[in-house]
Amino acid sequence: MLTSAARLTYTLRDMPHSSPPQAADELRRLLPPWRDSLLAQRGLSLHTAKAYTGDMENFFLFLGELAGKGGASGPLDEGEIFLYLSWLRARGNTAPTLARRLSALRAFFSFAAEEEVMAANPAILLDNPKMPVHLPEVLSRGEMEALLNAPDMTNKSGWRDRCMLELLYAAGLRVSELCALTVADLDLQRGLARVFGKGAKERLSPLHDLMQKMLSTYLRDWRPKFAPKTKTLFLNRSGEGLTRQYVWKIVKKYALAAGVSQAISPHTFRHSFATHLLEGGADLRAVQLLLGHADISATEIYTHVQTDRLLGIHRQFHPRSRQ
Repeated sequence: MLTSAARLTYTLRDMPHSSPPQAADELRRLLPPWRDSLLAQRGLSLHTAKAYTGDMENFFLFLGELAGKGGASGPLDEGEIFLYLSWLRARGNTAPTLARRLSALRAFFSFAAEEEVMAANPAILLDNPKMPVHLPEVLSRGEMEALLNAPDMTNKSGWRDRCMLELLYAAGLRVSELCALTVADLDLQRGLARVFGKGAKERLSPLHDLMQKMLSTYLRDWRPKFAPKTKTLFLNRSGEGLTRQYVWKIVKKYALAAGVSQAISPHTFRHSFATHLLEGGADLRAVQLLLGHADISATEIYTHVQTDRLLGIHRQFHPRSRQ
């Protein structure tokens, strides 16, 4: 086995061509059933399943170069995976990309072990690369208010857009969740929306009073004007559901109209939703449930945002901070 330092600097040119990974052809035959299991059993999106499959194809490419002849036979161990990660680093892959590719390896090898093609998962104990911490961009309450008020409420498109923007902020939705909402997912009497998040996980998102009233008006007076051809809640001019790209364009349009200078996306509403709740005194666990995070560590990033903003306020207004 190589030392940690040697693994990081080891290049493909230096690798011995007799390295014996598991027969690549045998493993590659598992790709179609594995992809089906990602879709059916784990509930991943088609886009994510394709990305994972592409990561494994990349790994097989590496095995081919490693062996010098399209792959070699023999047991695969964590040494080859360390070499693969070094190979990726040499090609400029960032820490998030390395983590995703390693996640694909773990998932594939677990499937291969279940299918008894491999004796064990050689990637199960490997640590993810250290990820840089990127604090999410959030809007101030004043900026959010200006953005929500930007649509023209005298026509059907303006009403639709205002309801979409309000719902992104009211429920902290992902753009994919917003686009997937149907009329049947709303329970306006109870003030709830049924949301299907990542992995088809279902959660109930509360809707505040104003949101309930706006959606009631939209459903009664404005949605029928789109001549619906689908049960999707928000429709385009042809009566079909909206795409994520379309929602992105809408958000950028109204951000410009509202004078919001920073670059934002639909996900900025989700970040702002969580940050504003925590600023108002909401419990971190409650925010985790509202966002649909499986792990609270994903929610804790918003405590860093809150702390960073508080430090800025303290530096700006404390009488001793300017001395």
